[in-house]
Amino acid sequence: MVAYARAHVIKYAVFEVATVEYNNQVTKVRLVPDTPTQTLRVMEPASAVVDADSATWTLELAGIQDFGVGSLGAALRTAAAAGTDLEVEFQPKTGAGQDKSVFTIRPVHIPFGGDAGAFRTFDVTVPVVGTPAFSQSS
Repeated sequence: MVAYARAHVIKYAVFEVATVEYNNQVTKVRLVPDTPTQTLRVMEPASAVVDADSATWTLELAGIQDFGVGSLGAALRTAAAAGTDLEVEFQPKTGAGQDKSVFTIRPVHIPFGGDAGAFRTFDVTVPVVGTPAFSQSS
C-alpha cells in the first residue's frame, strides 16, 4: 500500500510568531484539541445520550532557551509579562498547497536554565485563544 501523498516528516516547517520566523529555534510545534464529552445513561437497555462540547486548544511548544534580541524566548517572555496575545502561523511543510494553521496564543514564560552539560531547552504548553483557522498554503 502506498502512503498518503501528503504524508511527510516535519522538517522544513514554517513557524511564525507575530510575523517573525522562528523555525531554527523550535523542536516541537503541536496544536492539541481537548474536546470534553458527557455521557448520560438512560433507562432503556444499552442506551445513552452523548454530548461533545467545543474543543479547547493548546499549543505544545519546545525549543532552545534563547533570550537574546530577536529570539523566541525573548518574544514569549516580553508578551507574557505584558499580558499580550500573539498571532501564530504554523505550516508543517513548506510550499504551496500544504496544510497550515493560523491562531492566537496567550504566551507563557518559558523555563530558564537546565542540566549541566546539556543544551538549555524548554517544553511548554501554551493556551490558544479561540479556535485555530486551518487552510492550505498558497
